[in-house]
Parts: sequence; C-alpha cells; structure tokens
Amino acid sequence: MTLLALCQTVLPLGHGQTPSDTVTLDYESRLMRRKRIEADGGTAFMLDLAEVTNLLPGQALQLDDGRVIAIAAAEEPVVVIRGDNLLRLAWHIGNRHTPCQVAGDHLVVRRDPVLEAMLTQLGASLTPKMLPFHPEGGAYGHGRTMGHAH
Repeated sequence: MTLLALCQTVLPLGHGQTPSDTVTLDYESRLMRRKRIEADGGTAFMLDLAEVTNLLPGQALQLDDGRVIAIAAAEEPVVVIRGDNLLRLAWHIGNRHTPCQVAGDHLVVRRDPVLEAMLTQLGASLTPKMLPFHPEGGAYGHGRTMGHAH
C-alpha cells in the first residue's frame, strides 16, 4: 500500500515557489479542510488543514515532501449581469445572501434560474458564460460569504 503525500501548509499569494502540478477547483471546492485530492497532472495527496480554509487561485499547497501544487480556479457556469441600475441589482443579490463577483460595470453570479428571472424582471441584461468565479468575501467571512444570524 502506497501512502499519500500529506499537505498541511497553504502557501500565500506571491509565494514564489515553482509548482510541480496544479489543482483546478471551482468556487465551492476551494473551501475545504480535509480531503483526498488528485491534481490535474495526477499527483495524489491528502489535504489535512487545521481549519476550514478558503483556498485562493494563486496560492499553493506545499506537500510534506516539498512539492508545491498550484491552486487554480475552474471555469463554471455563471451569468454576467449588466444594467443601468447596477447598485439596485447588487442590493437584491446581496439581500439573498448570494455570492457575487463585483466589477466596475458588471456583476457575476453562479447560474440560478430563479435569481436570473428576478434580475431580468428588475431590468438586468444577463449573459451566461463559463468563467472562473471569484465572488467578494463577506465582511465577517474572511474571503467567503458565511452565514450569520439576523
């Protein structure tokens, strides 16, 4: 039986290490603590972090044998939102606690037919795409929109 390499270290953005492989993960998959992972090039390892961690594209995982695995964001089904009333649209998205990527002239959310119908009714222009999803972190979620009590 071959033992898997162990990873207990997340290297920060700008770490400067040369990766030996890359793991490409969607938004949901980038939030983890303990999991067996097989990277894109076949490197298998056991991730065992001290706490649930929001992994960011550009960070890396350092294995116990010294190898470095880059973290990349997978393309996933999203909708690009444009409209004259972008602030109002953003408010309605936030009021539903929906993760949202904010840019100067548009918003991006994951595909959701109910949300898309509401946004269309509010006058939004929607463009479905396949893109990496990088939503804003919640004020208290430290990089993630986390649940909270009202």
